Amino acid sequence: MQLAGRIALVTGAANGIGEATARRLAAEGARVVLTDIEKDRLEEITADIVASGAEARHYQLDIRQRDQIQAVFDSVEAEWGVPHIVAHIAGIGVVHHYLNITDEDWQRVIDVNLTGTFLVTQIGARAMVKAGIAGSIVMMASTNGLVGEEDLAAYNASKFGVVGLTKSMAIDLARHNIRVNSVNPGLIKTRLTRSTWENPALVQAYQDERIPMRRLGTPDEVAACFVFLASDAASFITGHSLVVDGGQLTF
Repeated sequence: MQLAGRIALVTGAANGIGEATARRLAAEGARVVLTDIEKDRLEEITADIVASGAEARHYQLDIRQRDQIQAVFDSVEAEWGVPHIVAHIAGIGVVHHYLNITDEDWQRVIDVNLTGTFLVTQIGARAMVKAGIAGSIVMMASTNGLVGEEDLAAYNASKFGVVGLTKSMAIDLARHNIRVNSVNPGLIKTRLTRSTWENPALVQAYQDERIPMRRLGTPDEVAACFVFLASDAASFITGHSLVVDGGQLTF
């Protein structure tokens, strides 16, 4: 229960890594605020967490909309207080060869993955500073924010941006006792990567050629890194991008 007494807000909490992170934060004693653009699944997960004995509530949220984000933070503050932890996980990916990316696809990925990250974390950080909270912000980046990958130029660019934002925020917010880090997963078995892991031949080739541990990662393995970076166990870690990839980047 290393997070007892803390309030944690999670974006992208309706499935995959976001769901796993919300559940782990709750298991460690945090009051958890689950947000996602998908409302139905969000209600189910929140009810399940509450049934386990933890405290949780949920909000439907489009992370591209500053007014919606601000309204969620204001509501949470009125009921529970300012979140000590922001785990920003929501994101999307579009697979196209660079020559075939449309303006609309490019803008949608940047709006969600990069601008959405800026909006959520700036609003969260402002609330922490105003309340005098020593907070922790952990953002979803990717190994694609450290190296490129074919047919994912928009996604790669957005995640390189998140890595850069991580370092910039860490510098600016350190004086306020707010730590900022990102988690950089490799190929994890989530809805976003379904087109890969539902193809046995493709998975086998990817594991054999790119991942020394010869398997895909799980959402819970990534969630564990979010919880670690959010906790006091990482009290002197800021501006770091933690890679969780089974050794993929060693190649």
